[in-house]
Amino acid sequence: MQSTEAGEAAAAAATAAAAKAAAALPQSRNYQKGGKWLRAGTACYTLGSRRQIFSFLDVVTLCRCAQVSRAWNVLALDGSNWQRIDLFDFQRDIEGRVVENISKRCGGFLRKLSLRGCLGVGDNALRTFAQNCRNIEVLNLNGCTKTTDATCTSLSKFCSKLRHLDLASCTSITNMSLKALSEGCPLLEQLNISWCDQVTKDGIQALVRGCGGLKALFLKGCTQLEDEALKYIGAHCPELVTLNLQTCLQITDEGLITICRGCHKLQSLCASGCSNITDAILNALGQNCPRLRILEVARCSQLTDVGFTTLARNCHELEKMDLEECVQITDSTLIQLSIHCPRLQVLSLSHCELITDDGIRHLGNGACAHDQLEVIELDNCPLITDASLEHLKSCHSLERIELYDCQQITRAGIKRLRTHLPNIKVHAYFAPVTPPPSVGGSRQRFCRCCIIL
Repeated sequence: MQSTEAGEAAAAAATAAAAKAAAALPQSRNYQKGGKWLRAGTACYTLGSRRQIFSFLDVVTLCRCAQVSRAWNVLALDGSNWQRIDLFDFQRDIEGRVVENISKRCGGFLRKLSLRGCLGVGDNALRTFAQNCRNIEVLNLNGCTKTTDATCTSLSKFCSKLRHLDLASCTSITNMSLKALSEGCPLLEQLNISWCDQVTKDGIQALVRGCGGLKALFLKGCTQLEDEALKYIGAHCPELVTLNLQTCLQITDEGLITICRGCHKLQSLCASGCSNITDAILNALGQNCPRLRILEVARCSQLTDVGFTTLARNCHELEKMDLEECVQITDSTLIQLSIHCPRLQVLSLSHCELITDDGIRHLGNGACAHDQLEVIELDNCPLITDASLEHLKSCHSLERIELYDCQQITRAGIKRLRTHLPNIKVHAYFAPVTPPPSVGGSRQRFCRCCIIL
């Protein structure tokens, strides 16, 4: 009885979803071919139209449709409906045999598959997948920790059309994987090997020699990489648009300057945590990468106003900048950004303790202020006061402001800001002074008992 009720519920849900998809198609009474008809309301659809309807449905709905009738089972499980599959929501349940069955069902139709977080999927299942789905273009194996070099060997043998591959946190991946991809996947445009900390410069050298069309490379947490690896990238990847080197601690100016000189199309660079870099990098970006839109250099404490001045005067398309803990910058940097960067949308100045209200005043009067600036992060900027909020009230596109540990910001100041920007999200707390200050200490102390807005 319960199984019957479950089947009826599945059928009802599937029929409703199919009818909704059908509503997106043009209705006509003049279909004459296809033999059999499908009624949805007053409209009739040919076999071809039915297939088109099913192509709009997600994985769950297709599985429900397959339970309605034999005819719907055939349509729902047709490989042409399974070109894009994302199994992230089912990651705890997906085992290797599921991937094998999907690959046999979809075959050459499958173009995009996400197995992100599917811990039960390993090399054997992915070999079967690679053999059956040779037209795959986008494959996400992020967090599939059972994946090893054997998977990349399989992809190299059978999946020559692969363009995007995500292997982040697949910590068993080594240089052998990059060598295999170089030999068998020449069309590769985007590769994520973040936290694959066994990869060294030798793997990068092998990769770029066979995959010179790379446009995006994510190397976050690849702690063994040195400047030599960046020299190979700069020499062989002229199409590179996005590069993430976060926490690649051995990187210095020498390697990144090579990237700037060889990758003139660069639009996004993350070097957060690369504490060895200096203003020489900002100068190189300004001179060689005028299309730069995103720059993340958090915790790069050697960067100064001099470098950011050169950058701002040459990179006018900047949209997002993360300057957290760039502790040497002052209002001078904000003045240059306000003058030369009219597209700036997101700016993080957290822990930039030399920033004052005057810098925010220039930013609030700058070219980006009225219809571009969406997010500004000012937490732990002790010199910022309510005056800064007054300077920002004309930024009508401002959606969020971070003010944690800005001890001179008051509730009254935030309230006044909200009268001009009623939809803004303000993240702040207020901590009272702990009496008395320590003997000999010139700075006030604040307790961490906070009231979160």
